[in-house]
Amino acid sequence: MFVSKYNPPKSRGLYVPFSEKTFKLSRTGIELYVNCPKCFYLDKRLGVARPPSFPFNLNNAVDTLLKKEFDMHRSAGSAHPLMEHYGINARPFKHEEMDKWRTSLQQGISFLHEPTNLLIRGGVDDVWEDDNGKLIIVDYKATSKNGPVSIHAPWQNAYKRQMEVYQWLFRQNGFEVSDIGYFVYCNGKTDVEAFDARLEFDVDVLAYKGKTDWIENTLWNIKNCLEENSIPQSGKYCDYCKYRAAASDVLIKHPLA
Repeated sequence: MFVSKYNPPKSRGLYVPFSEKTFKLSRTGIELYVNCPKCFYLDKRLGVARPPSFPFNLNNAVDTLLKKEFDMHRSAGSAHPLMEHYGINARPFKHEEMDKWRTSLQQGISFLHEPTNLLIRGGVDDVWEDDNGKLIIVDYKATSKNGPVSIHAPWQNAYKRQMEVYQWLFRQNGFEVSDIGYFVYCNGKTDVEAFDARLEFDVDVLAYKGKTDWIENTLWNIKNCLEENSIPQSGKYCDYCKYRAAASDVLIKHPLA
């Protein structure tokens, strides 16, 4: 049984208005702001984070196995069969900081945006290098659905922004990065005759052309949001804010004894 480990409001790591201290902001923090400025402010200024989601251990297992598989080709300097199948002229990128870049807990890949004094960071799944020396950002995804996978659903815009932030981070670190990134999408098969303690996947590689021109303006909006002394409006589609509002209305009408 999953037991939530929701913590009370935190007091460390919060943004201090007009402070000269660099503020660390993860890729997920940027996504939180895009999704809901109010939830972002409650988290980064007031220390009240959203409740944690359920752990996706099966997805994590797929990520780990894919990394091991691509690392074999990285060490050998060879192309993965998926690259050859999809006509992608690339190899897994070999770099001494690859393990660091892929571990968000170790800061991943980072860049100090000096105008806002925000240290942007994130952990990438993989990086390939094409025949022209450009880096290709790669993200692993796992699901189980009937029919082919795609990246066209509105909720998958978060996946696209995720890739774009990584593209931006690598460019800011001096690398030449292709606009084209790839999602290695694993889809668990449910049409096999038996389980036999073995989960099978169809694996697709989906190309996406990233656009990073939104990031600079978003960082300034985040900075301005953090400097404010009033809580901003909720995101239009934020279920967390809708729940809080509904719960507050009920508690006002029916106060607990």
